[in-house]
Amino acid sequence: MIAYLKGKIIFKNENFIILLSGDIGYKVFMLSCQDKIDDEVEFFTYLNVKEDALTLYGFSSYNELELFEHLISISGIGPKAGLGILSLADPETVKVAIAKGDSSILTRVSGIGKKTAERVVLELRNKFSSLDGDDVLQEKSKEINDHTDVIEALISLGYSAQQAKKALANIPSEIKDVSERIKMALKEIGKK
Repeated sequence: MIAYLKGKIIFKNENFIILLSGDIGYKVFMLSCQDKIDDEVEFFTYLNVKEDALTLYGFSSYNELELFEHLISISGIGPKAGLGILSLADPETVKVAIAKGDSSILTRVSGIGKKTAERVVLELRNKFSSLDGDDVLQEKSKEINDHTDVIEALISLGYSAQQAKKALANIPSEIKDVSERIKMALKEIGKK
C-alpha cells in the first residue's frame, strides 16, 4: 500500500495532481492543492482498490487521512463523498460535529442525504465521543454554512464549484460577512 509520497508536481488539474516521485508519476486526487508546478510536496495517501481501478487520494495531514478512512468505512460514503466532507471544515470540526450528533453539516455535501448523514453519525459517534467543543461546533457550523452560501452564490452566477473554492481559499479568514466574501471571491475569479 502507498501511504506517503514526496516529490515534485509536474501537472496540476482542478481535482488532481501528478506527482513525480523517483522516476514514477503518481496521479493523486486531492481536496485542493495550493502548490504550483515544480514545487516539492509531501503528503499522506490512501490507495483505493477496486476491480477496475487503483486510485490514490492525498492529504496534507495524518489527521485528515484518518478521518477520511473512518468516513469511507461507512456504507454509502465513497472516496468522493469523503473528500466532500473534508472540504467543509477541518477534521477536528467534523469530528466534533459527529460526536455531538450534528448530521446537518454532512448533508451539505452533494450526494449525502439525511439518512446517510445520520448513519455516519450513528456509526462514528462513539469513536469521537471523547471530543468536547459545543462552542467550537457552533462557531464552525456557522462558518461552514457561510462558506457554503458563498459557494452556492458563485455557482448560481455561473462559476464552477472548483473556481468558487479556489477563490475562497485566497480570501482572508478575518472577513466574515457573506456579501463581502462574495465580492472578494468575484474579484479573485476576475484576476485569472
